[in-house]
Amino acid sequence: MSRSVRLVPAVAAAALVLALTACDDEGAPDTSGAQARDASGAPGVGDPYFPKAGNGGYDVSHYGLTLAYTPDGNRLTGTAVVTARATEDLAAFDLDLAGLKVEEVTVEGDAAEFRRDGQELVVRPPDALSDGETFEVRVRYSGSPRTITDPDGSEEGWLRTADGALALGEPTGSMAWFPGNHHPSDKASYDIAVTVPKGLTAVSNGELRSERTADDGSTTFAWHTAEPMASYVATVAIGRYTVTRSAAKGGLPVYVAVDPSQVAASRKVLARLPEVMEWAQNNFGPYPFSSTGAIVDRPEDVDYALETQNRPVHPGAPDTPTLVHEIAHQWFGDSVTPKSWQDMWLNESLATYAEWLWTEDEGGATAEETFTQLYDHGEDEYEDLWAFPPAKPTSAAHVSDPPVYQRGAMVIHRIRQTVGADTFYDIVQGWAAAHRHGSADTDDFTAFVEEQAPDEDFDEIWADWLYGEGKPARP
Repeated sequence: MSRSVRLVPAVAAAALVLALTACDDEGAPDTSGAQARDASGAPGVGDPYFPKAGNGGYDVSHYGLTLAYTPDGNRLTGTAVVTARATEDLAAFDLDLAGLKVEEVTVEGDAAEFRRDGQELVVRPPDALSDGETFEVRVRYSGSPRTITDPDGSEEGWLRTADGALALGEPTGSMAWFPGNHHPSDKASYDIAVTVPKGLTAVSNGELRSERTADDGSTTFAWHTAEPMASYVATVAIGRYTVTRSAAKGGLPVYVAVDPSQVAASRKVLARLPEVMEWAQNNFGPYPFSSTGAIVDRPEDVDYALETQNRPVHPGAPDTPTLVHEIAHQWFGDSVTPKSWQDMWLNESLATYAEWLWTEDEGGATAEETFTQLYDHGEDEYEDLWAFPPAKPTSAAHVSDPPVYQRGAMVIHRIRQTVGADTFYDIVQGWAAAHRHGSADTDDFTAFVEEQAPDEDFDEIWADWLYGEGKPARP
């Protein structure tokens, strides 16, 4: 991601444990099998910064979303089919959904009881689910989807645009347009079909499987994402886009959608996308997905870029460093996803460092020169550069602050300084391969680095640069 907004204090949320009790037909408590019937999945995974994000008790394998959107009136109707596996006995479980009216919920085809509790949709299936059981939840819903203001002051969720809408999810915005387990630690495949009025295009993740126009002129665009995807990098972009389809080296499909007002300004940079892809694969290893591309909207519609899987979103015509940053995220953030939002630096440090490497390879400042400039004069550009260590943001309002990006990239460079270029690239490519399509945390990363360079001492880097308060001593 590339944020441009200023930050405001976080709003803390506490986890709520649900206790639902079954009753017999006459209203008296039914105590037979009470333990199984009272086992409810937690309404949050306990993330240190977003404790109510995600849900306990199950793991999602697939989302099937059938949506229809009318910009006039901001009207969304949807059916979400969520396929999941219970990880404990469940008499009830939660789905994250902010706003929207829920009309019906079924579990395994049978009507289920449900209620709303803030961002939680609490579902009680007619029959308790057993640990290890695979089940299907179907939710019909409708309404005007919300725009969510993050603790850092930026906006996400469902953003209305000049000619449609744009759905962005980092960190919790996806719950504004479909129910699910909205935490990066739970990834799934997706099928997203979106019906829009005549003249509009609906762009999403993965590959476009079909495009069908009805007699009334409305068109349904069906997108398929086979590789696991965290919900925060799922997207739907609806508008009057100019679409180009091509292929990168090796035949990789490239799908680019650009707002007509941005076509001319974007043309030169987007023409370098195949080149950036080839460069990234040379540096980070095989591309982890089956298509690539970009979505370029108007700058007045959104004020930050986001690494939505397969085709990042850009607020207006991107510059080349931003294009490089968001493409690098396909390896670091999208394929290798953080286990919690405290691990955000694993996304942003490596994507920021990719910008340094690109500049170096293009004949500009070397990564060493960029590191030195930041160390000596970084406070002039980022007054809060040393406000907190990359792996310990002070609150949810600060997970996108310069220490996560710039100081995080300095941690990556300190590793390169320590091990040398050859081992460094072995580490970067090995990390992307070892956790491909999975989730990882900071402890996983530091352990991996130490395993790849067992003769080196990283104590000072971890203690002073990754976790230490204040500006570290000059290396």
